[in-house]
Amino acid sequence: MRLHRNLCFSVIDGLTLIFNEGNYADKVIQQLLKRDKRWGARDRAFVAETTYDIVRWKRLYAEIAEVKEPFDRDNLWRMFAVWATLKGIKLPDWTYFENTPTRKIKGRFDELSKIRKFKESIPDWLDELGEKELGKDIWTKEMAALNEQADVILRVNTLKTTKEKLQAELFDLDIETDYLPDYPNALKLKERANVFTTEAFQNGFFEVQDASSQLVAEFLNVKPGMRVVDTCAGAGGKTLHIASLMENKGQIIAMDIYANKLHELKRRAKRNGAHNIEPRAIESTKVIKKLYDKADRVLIDAPCSGLGVLRRNPDAKWKLQPEFIDKIKVTQQEILQQYSRMVKLGGQLVYATCSVLPSENQQQVDTFLTSEAGKNFIFVKDNKVLAHKSGFDGFYMALLERKA
Repeated sequence: MRLHRNLCFSVIDGLTLIFNEGNYADKVIQQLLKRDKRWGARDRAFVAETTYDIVRWKRLYAEIAEVKEPFDRDNLWRMFAVWATLKGIKLPDWTYFENTPTRKIKGRFDELSKIRKFKESIPDWLDELGEKELGKDIWTKEMAALNEQADVILRVNTLKTTKEKLQAELFDLDIETDYLPDYPNALKLKERANVFTTEAFQNGFFEVQDASSQLVAEFLNVKPGMRVVDTCAGAGGKTLHIASLMENKGQIIAMDIYANKLHELKRRAKRNGAHNIEPRAIESTKVIKKLYDKADRVLIDAPCSGLGVLRRNPDAKWKLQPEFIDKIKVTQQEILQQYSRMVKLGGQLVYATCSVLPSENQQQVDTFLTSEAGKNFIFVKDNKVLAHKSGFDGFYMALLERKA
C-alpha cells in the first residue's frame, strides 16, 4: 500500500479533534469524508478505517511511540508511524517519519502484547472493573472481541419487502450478503459498502442494525393490535423493528427525554412506512403517569456504559469514567422503578442494555424484583449476549411479567 499525503493529513486532523478536543469519532469521520469530492471509495475507506484503528489502539500505540497526552501533531505522526509499521506499510520519505525505529516498534509491540491492558488498549480502571465483574478468562476474551471491527448488518423491513427480495436487489448493485441463521430479519454484508446511497435504503427496505440489537424487539413478544411503550426510544432503531413485528397494527408510544431524537424517529418511520408510532417527549412525569397500568408491553432500552458496542464506538473507552458508570446504575434503577408502572396486569416488560457488565444487567433486575415496585413482577427469562460468543455486539435483555 502506498500512503498518500492528503489522506494521511486528514487522519492526523481527525485524531487531533478526537483526542485533544473530545469530539466524537463518528462525527469527525463524517466531516473528514466530505473534504474532497475527488476521493473514491478506497480513499474514503482508508481515512475512516485508519482513524478508527488509531483511536481503538490509542493506548498501545502511544506506549510504543513513547508519547503522552495531550498529543501534538508530531506525537500523532509518531503514532501513525507505529500503525503503519505494524500493518507492514512502507513509510514514505517524509520528514514526519524520519528516524522511525521500525525494529524497536515491533519489539515493543511483542513485549506489550503480554499485558492485557496494553494489548487490548484500555484504561487501567476499566480493565480492573471488567475482570472483577466477568472474571479474568471471560473478560480477556470479551475485550479481544470488542476490539474487532464490527460487521455491517442490515435489518430487513418486513413492512415493505422480504429478505429474499432485498438480497436479490442488493446483489444487482454488487452488494453481496449472507443470511444469519438465528436472526430472522438480518442480512450480513460480505464486504463493507455505503448502503445508505442505495435506492433500497431510501425506499425504507432496511435499516442498519447490529444482529444483537435485533434480538431485543423479538424478546418483547409483541403481537399486532397491542399497545406497546418504548420508553427510551432515541432515534427509534428498536421502535421501527417493533412496528414491523406488529405489522403496523396497534399502537407504539415512543418516548424519550430528547425531543430531537424523536424528530429523527418520525423521519425514519415515514421512510419505513411505519404508521402506528406516536412519539411523546418526556417533559415531565405526567407523560409517564398517564400510561400507568395501560401497556401490554414496555421496553426499557436503558441508558448504559455502552461497553457492549465498543467495536463500533472505540472512542467510548477513552470518554468513559468510573463515576459515569456509578451514576448510570442509579439512573437505570430509577427508570425501572418508574417505567415498570406502565405495564398492565398480565403484561410484559423487557429491560435491555448494550453493556456486558452484570452490575448494569442481571444485578439491576434482581434489585428491582426485590423492591416494592418489583414484587408484582415475575422473572421469565434473560439473554446475556457476549461478543466473543456471538460475534456481534454485547447485549443483555430480561423479560419480566406483571402478575395478573
